[in-house]
Amino acid sequence: MVEQYAQHTGSLKANRLSKIFTNVEGSEMAALNNINFEIKSGEFISIVGPSGCGKTTLLRLIAGLDKPTSGSIELDGDKICSTGYERGLVFQNPKLYPWMNIYDNVAFGLKARSVYKKSDNEVDYFLNLVGLKGFEKSYPHHLSGGMAQRAALARALINHPKVLLLDEPLGALDAFTRVNMQDEIIKIWKNRKATMLMVTHDVDEAIYMSDRIFVMTPRPAKITQIVKVDLERPRIRDSKDFIDIKDNILSIMEF
Repeated sequence: MVEQYAQHTGSLKANRLSKIFTNVEGSEMAALNNINFEIKSGEFISIVGPSGCGKTTLLRLIAGLDKPTSGSIELDGDKICSTGYERGLVFQNPKLYPWMNIYDNVAFGLKARSVYKKSDNEVDYFLNLVGLKGFEKSYPHHLSGGMAQRAALARALINHPKVLLLDEPLGALDAFTRVNMQDEIIKIWKNRKATMLMVTHDVDEAIYMSDRIFVMTPRPAKITQIVKVDLERPRIRDSKDFIDIKDNILSIMEF
């Protein structure tokens, strides 16, 4: 079944990326300043930094929901100018449609693109992938927070995105569910081989899940350092190497 659905992955490149917001009174606020990076196909990247520094703004620019003031972002060499199904976005709040059951929530993207074929059973495949088999007819209010986030992941993955953007996807979960979901997302990442970018305030989470970590400065944000996490998986959170990386990142963030 895994081989039935093609696995996609994409590379990203940001070149001199800046974003300035202007309020209704005409005042300007610089959110991002001269962001540069290259992300290889299939990498798992986490973005950490102080609250309000522009982490979510960066994801929105990659998703095409906002446009940069200057600079550019490329996906596989093509400039990102608008939204596209090849870039999936999962928010902290699952944002499921409350009037639809879980099956229809996950199928929504396929139907909107007029590519839904019930006979292909693609919705069932992705519900099974995220551990929601048997909950097809349930509604969002029937699900726990962790299960709702699984449904949101399935809804994003069903479009076969080259890049999956995760905006604090586990921030609203309790500690036990959060740890379990970290492992589930890693499992999905390995299965789908999609490039993943995750915003998180949890440095432990970033180290546990990522290949590299982008550490951002306060606004107007730059990437002050890129930390490579060269640890075998599964990672041991209380190991000396893990703690050394954590101490390094926390020292970098003492702006």
